[in-house]
Amino acid sequence: MLRPQRPVREAAASALRRDVPVGLGLDSDAVRLRLIERLRRGPMAIDPAVLEAMARVPRHLFVDSALAIQAYEDTSLPIGHGQTISKPTVVARMISLLLQRPSGAQSPPLPPLRHVLEIGTGCGYQAAVLSLLARRVTSIERIHPLHERARSTLSDLGLSQARLLFGDGRLGHPPSAPFDAIIAAAGGEDVPTPWLEQLALGGRLVAPTHSVAHGGQVLVVVDRDESGWHRSVHDGVHFVPLESGTL
Repeated sequence: MLRPQRPVREAAASALRRDVPVGLGLDSDAVRLRLIERLRRGPMAIDPAVLEAMARVPRHLFVDSALAIQAYEDTSLPIGHGQTISKPTVVARMISLLLQRPSGAQSPPLPPLRHVLEIGTGCGYQAAVLSLLARRVTSIERIHPLHERARSTLSDLGLSQARLLFGDGRLGHPPSAPFDAIIAAAGGEDVPTPWLEQLALGGRLVAPTHSVAHGGQVLVVVDRDESGWHRSVHDGVHFVPLESGTL
């Protein structure tokens, strides 16, 4: 169940007055709702709970003020350091895949989103959306200025469910494992072994990986049960490369 929104709106309004030029109308719920309605009517299958959460997160607070007027277009935007904030459709689709139940009689039902591991915090937008859908979110960012920026923005919004860490996301976060959901915002050649090992039984992982057959990146879903890990391939996507180390 989504949590009460009043504190988030109050903090967002305060941050808006401080950081975003006046006259853009970005503090209006109607601006975000127009984007949500476009996503609802689009071709991708998106969970209604995800749309509700996205309607409550002021995306314009997660981008530079010069780009704020584009925040509610369905496009990725630069956030510095060679990174981007993902398109709203991609965020919505990936989180919706996390919430879906595996098909097939042999697949166990997914638990509710109790503890989510996000690889690649970036500006913190996806972590903010996840924090309205999960009991707890652990998000790791390898670029320190982005990590600090995301911490500041989420703190302003009062989203204490998200725990933001600075570190190498390829390693996951063993001290907090296992996770019943893992989502990655960067794509590599394959899903790193530590992520698979830290996925709980009955859990689900969603990550972009390179596909020779598709000639680019695709979303891969991995479900874990008693018999092992089971993969399925979904939409084509384009994410920044998954890299090791910290900056």
